[in-house]
Amino acid sequence: MKVRLLTVSGRQPRWVGEGCAEYEKRLPRAWRFELVEVKPLARSGSVPREKVWQGEAERLRQVIPKGSLVVALDERGASWSTARFAQQFDRWRQSGRDLTFVIGGADGFDPGFRDAADARLSLSPMTMPHGLVRVVFLEQLYRAATVLDGHPYHK
Repeated sequence: MKVRLLTVSGRQPRWVGEGCAEYEKRLPRAWRFELVEVKPLARSGSVPREKVWQGEAERLRQVIPKGSLVVALDERGASWSTARFAQQFDRWRQSGRDLTFVIGGADGFDPGFRDAADARLSLSPMTMPHGLVRVVFLEQLYRAATVLDGHPYHK
């Protein structure tokens, strides 16, 4: 199984890379984690948000592997405890499909892309910068791994 995190974002501060690297190295090797950055569309006052959404959705579709289970990280998604996330992650893992988690662009997701995702997950109802979402998500992914393995990290 492969677990991917796709993110529509540009260059991130060094602390984001360091935080992600720390949790990525802790993940089970069998998950074959991969972070994929998708370049956002250029934004200007003359480009409608819908056009940006559609362009970024198309870029995402091009890099999502066929047959992968897609989870959109979206503030309107389901809000779960870590234990519940770990249980759901285990179900997804047992499906035999690769998992692709997606962070949308600065304007969020194209509604069609978001609605077509297999699931929507909220890390918080608050708006957060992309870099922080990356780090928080990877920490929660690692925490889910420890829950599933019975490791004491999650107390």
